[in-house]
Amino acid sequence: MRTDTSIILQTATRMLVPLLLLFSIFLLLRGHNEPGGGFIAGLVASCAFALHLFAFDASSTKKLLKVESQLLMGVGLILALLSGMVGVLFRGQPFLTSQWGSLYAPGIGDLAISTPLVFDVGVYLVVIGVVSTILLSLGKGEE
Repeated sequence: MRTDTSIILQTATRMLVPLLLLFSIFLLLRGHNEPGGGFIAGLVASCAFALHLFAFDASSTKKLLKVESQLLMGVGLILALLSGMVGVLFRGQPFLTSQWGSLYAPGIGDLAISTPLVFDVGVYLVVIGVVSTILLSLGKGEE
């Protein structure tokens, strides 16, 4: 933990990081019908991790991520690719053709599932992975 940062910044960061991450999930899920989506949501989540890096240090921010940033990039790319392949493999349609379906969840009911949502989640993970890799490498260089 850094000792050269303000206690006010550290306290505010502890309150703002969960709010920023929750807002990024809101933007991710809202992006199909209104402004938002995977890219903007990923940038907001990355801002949360950047704020944590400024208030604390690179090792504690890495612990907050709980996953290697390169793994986030890889999983995101695979999700985006698979979302585009659904139409090709199952319906014989062009790559990245939107597919819609529903899933029954006990206690919740029918959940609408779409390939644009899966694509946006992939973009979300790639953006978080790329930005956090850059930020953590800069933070480690500073230490």
